[in-house]
Amino acid sequence: MVKKDDYSADQIQVLEGLEPVRKRPGMYIGGTGVEGLHHLVWEIIDNGIDEALAGHATQVSVVLLADGGVRVTDDGRGIPTDIHPKTGKSTVETVLTVLHAGGKFGGGGYKVSGGLHGVGSSVVNALSEKLIVRIFGDGKIHEQFYSRGVPESDLKVVGKTTKRGTEITFYPDATIFETVKINYTTVLDRLRHAAYLTKGIRTNLEDEATGKRYGFYFEGGIQSYVKHLNHGKDVVDEDIFYVDKMVKDVQVEISLQYTEAYNEIIKAFANNVFNPDGGTHLTGFRAALTRVINDYARKNGLLKEKEENLSGEDTREGLTAVILVKLPDPQFEGQTKNKLGNPEIRGYVEQVLGEYLNYYLEEHPGVAKKIVGKALLAARARKAARAARDNILRKGVLEGASMPGKLADCSSKDPKNSELYLVEGDSAGGSAKSGRDSKTQAILPLRGKVLNVERARLDKMLANNELVSLIKALGVGIEDSFDVAGLRYDRIIIMTDADVDGSHISTLLMTFFFRFMKPVVDGGHLYLAKPPLFELVTSGKKDNVFIYDEAELDVVLADTIAARKKAGAAIDPNDDRLKQAGFTEQKRYKGLGEMDAEQLFETTMNPEKRVLVQVRVADAEKADAIFNKLMGTEVELRKNFIQANAKFVKDLDI
Repeated sequence: MVKKDDYSADQIQVLEGLEPVRKRPGMYIGGTGVEGLHHLVWEIIDNGIDEALAGHATQVSVVLLADGGVRVTDDGRGIPTDIHPKTGKSTVETVLTVLHAGGKFGGGGYKVSGGLHGVGSSVVNALSEKLIVRIFGDGKIHEQFYSRGVPESDLKVVGKTTKRGTEITFYPDATIFETVKINYTTVLDRLRHAAYLTKGIRTNLEDEATGKRYGFYFEGGIQSYVKHLNHGKDVVDEDIFYVDKMVKDVQVEISLQYTEAYNEIIKAFANNVFNPDGGTHLTGFRAALTRVINDYARKNGLLKEKEENLSGEDTREGLTAVILVKLPDPQFEGQTKNKLGNPEIRGYVEQVLGEYLNYYLEEHPGVAKKIVGKALLAARARKAARAARDNILRKGVLEGASMPGKLADCSSKDPKNSELYLVEGDSAGGSAKSGRDSKTQAILPLRGKVLNVERARLDKMLANNELVSLIKALGVGIEDSFDVAGLRYDRIIIMTDADVDGSHISTLLMTFFFRFMKPVVDGGHLYLAKPPLFELVTSGKKDNVFIYDEAELDVVLADTIAARKKAGAAIDPNDDRLKQAGFTEQKRYKGLGEMDAEQLFETTMNPEKRVLVQVRVADAEKADAIFNKLMGTEVELRKNFIQANAKFVKDLDI
């Protein structure tokens, strides 16, 4: 007799072949949502890119088929079609049906690759309703069909060809994924990055359903990438530094350019895989950059003998850089590859950048002087900001005392049960304070438009009373003292009028959070309140209805009319829709101050009825470009953005 809590062999589930993938897809692609779906496309694209990295392919093409399938083609060597000695099956079938079968495990197939441990193709096969593979090579076309990872036929020769390469067509399984709709723009962005990171490769995308098609080819590689990242920004000099150097068996590629902005953008890649948390290549880059700029400044008398060295932060202000290393055996910290761990890479990157950036500064004294001058300004601003921060924030934030006088705090001290409303204007702030749930809702009124931090350093920011009050209220500190663990509220809700000024204030605040408190945004703590645009008034005023956008107005009126007709109400077809629906008046709200405390709470602050929009950054690169367009110094960029998007505006209140 087996006891209830016995743990025996017959309780161990053995999953054959690709069964584990279908059973636990999240373990292999991260999840079954939109990101997991697109991960399938990345796996097949990356196989083609790996062929290009190895010098065997010149292009990767993707077609989004009108029937929902995805076709990825490369002109590489093609998956081998001969019989695999260990499995007794064709190598194609082995690669597509056996986990951890591939050319990336030290067998000599690839010196450098970015693929996920060689499991990619088989995982895509397992999670596809059907998959068709075609191999072009040796004058023949080989073809094989699969259904949910299981071969439906043997690999067969189906024609002749002069081409070579691999073509995989797959249809994501709708029983696995929440959606099987592949996003054109998302794939386009991936192919753009692949072309930047693999110098000389062509990437193409076509959408059969819409006829849209686009391709990328960048002879400059990451040099072109830096130019793209700095598009629309004022650059210190048009010239872009670039070096490409082999150290032992590792290729080190670095490109950089300084802008007049105050934030830095450094993107680090290993074998074309983005490492958002950096790693040893980023550490080596930073060390070399700081050392070379300080040495040059000392040597040329730009930094006086008694002056302290420029900090790394000073030397990186306004810097845009891309670091790309290609190495045979990358060691990443964690399955997600967020951070490169190979210790020797630090030395290689430091050596290459140190040597060649020094040459560059010596050969470009005009550019060098501008770079050092910008760093010296940054150092002075940093000292001023440090003094301002120590003066303003030490007691207010670092020691947790002295909250802003105009903050109406909530009584709850548990951040998970607390939320902070940032309210436009003292009038609306007064209504919000009167109408709120004081146990969980704190109110911070903001007077006027806060400082545009896109055009200001930290020292200027700390001279702005509204932003200082906000920093104190949040409890996370700023810059060096920033710690998201100190956040006093789980939700920070921006509540502004539904007009042009309100949108501007929201954008200013979002710019502040994106530039100085991005972990607050990444943690899902930032929201926009959506106040009602309309109030549909009834004669008794008890059944008034609040409407939040134009589309909802049409739906509510149509549904109400239909419901009244069904109930047998007398409806005059000559009346306008408002009267037919039984309403006496339609009010249009322009500002929060038009509502009394009770209305403001019920429509915009009541957790059971309110509409909140969470602010997330799906693509930091795009967000950076948009904030630069909207809040930067280039008027022409802003004008073009407004003209391009004006057609989407339905209700403009000016």
